[in-house]
Amino acid sequence: MGKVYLVGGGPSDTELMTVKARRLIAEADVVVCDQLVGDAILSLIPADTEVIDVGKRSGNHTMPQEKINELLCDLSRDHNCVVRLKGGDPFLFGRGGEEVEEMLRQGVEYEIVPGVTSAISVPAYNGIPVTHRDFTPSVHIITGHRRAGQPFDLPFKAYVETKGTLVFLMGLAALPDIVAELKKAGMAGDMPAAVLSRGTTSGQKRVVSDLDHIEADVKAAAIPTPAIIVVGRVCGLSETFAWAEKRPLFGMKMYVTRPRDRASSLTEKLRKLGAEVIEIPTVKSVERPINDEIRAAYEKLGTYTCLGFTSPFGVTTFMNQLKALKMDIRAIGQAKIAAIGTGTKKALEDIGLQVDYMPEVYEGAAMGRLLGNELSDGDSVLLPRSAQGGQEILAEMKNAKNLSITDLPIYDTVKTELPAHHPLAAKPGIFEDEAERSYVLFTSASTVQGFAAMLPDAPFDKIKALCIGRMTAREAEKLGMPLKISQKATIDSLVELALDCAGC
Repeated sequence: MGKVYLVGGGPSDTELMTVKARRLIAEADVVVCDQLVGDAILSLIPADTEVIDVGKRSGNHTMPQEKINELLCDLSRDHNCVVRLKGGDPFLFGRGGEEVEEMLRQGVEYEIVPGVTSAISVPAYNGIPVTHRDFTPSVHIITGHRRAGQPFDLPFKAYVETKGTLVFLMGLAALPDIVAELKKAGMAGDMPAAVLSRGTTSGQKRVVSDLDHIEADVKAAAIPTPAIIVVGRVCGLSETFAWAEKRPLFGMKMYVTRPRDRASSLTEKLRKLGAEVIEIPTVKSVERPINDEIRAAYEKLGTYTCLGFTSPFGVTTFMNQLKALKMDIRAIGQAKIAAIGTGTKKALEDIGLQVDYMPEVYEGAAMGRLLGNELSDGDSVLLPRSAQGGQEILAEMKNAKNLSITDLPIYDTVKTELPAHHPLAAKPGIFEDEAERSYVLFTSASTVQGFAAMLPDAPFDKIKALCIGRMTAREAEKLGMPLKISQKATIDSLVELALDCAGC
């Protein structure tokens, strides 16, 4: 039998996930998840992982809890690693205890991976400390959920007498009753209260008021679920302590289409600036097995005047293939080194190679012109790159000089399919719903082509694209996307473009 891991995914922000939670999601054979798991977290689940959505959300349970308990036990018999992924913490109103009881009855091995609860993190992201020495001696986390048609069976008078902060989870629909019960138990109508919606995401909203006015204010603001209710004097600190919305990209959702193994730099920069980032790798790079063409080209390495690299993955693949052929970097002899941009340059420097040529504009055509100008007639150039690479680099070199060019396909850039568990698969109208605050970032023409193949029915005319380079932009224009182009073909310039869109 395998093991079941009850994993808390936190409130939605992927950077609030534990290291162990991220590792287990990457290793899982199957993930059983609720609807309250954040979109950004769902996008981290590998495409080939089986995902079972049991649909648990307040007032909407696709699968009864007893069936979920049984499902986890059944899955453990066929899989080594079963992840039961929950929003927040599995033992805080997540019914994790009931799942553990069933696993104990059936002799299933399990582990608990605690998660950051929304009861603490969402108020924090809204500038509300749930405890403060000058305001409250305690915090109380209370379920706001109740059985349909039944009154609350909660000790409201005891809650009021604690003089502590009260946090109600899953209670937005019951807000009128919660307010009435608190006031009936003796809480003053001017007690500060807040309703916090979709905390830690780009859709985060809050209403801060008092018990007398919170219902009307929430209704006027049309606050959506999921939301939590906070009652206590600490709510009055929200405007003073607020910090999340002061980040430059707060409220913006960015869809990153780069291959997952190359997206980390871009996603990290965007998240640091406050954006919610959803990864949607539309292409992936796959090394080619060594064939006669690759072998013959590498056997001639010492004869090339220049080696031109067009991507970091190309550098990695080149080195892997050298190793497989029992060769090393000495084989390149005195060849000059060219790189298409800073990312490729860094990859080369990491293996001890200094770059001799790099164009100011990080595009194939610019690199071709540069090499055409710098090299001499009769020089030989090896381009170890993607089989799907553009022809502009070759055309520019051939126009400039009589060069011997070996265009060597060492890897393929292939389109990927949209996993059924990805947020975009479950929410086809999401781009129209988020038109004011979402952007799709494209770093190459192939990522645009992959996006179009992955989502052929998407409303392209409503998808705002941020593009690196003119070639990328031309592909987006073919689809009718409204777009903007970064000043330079670099990740940093693309991030600057995102800041411009945010009005920063």
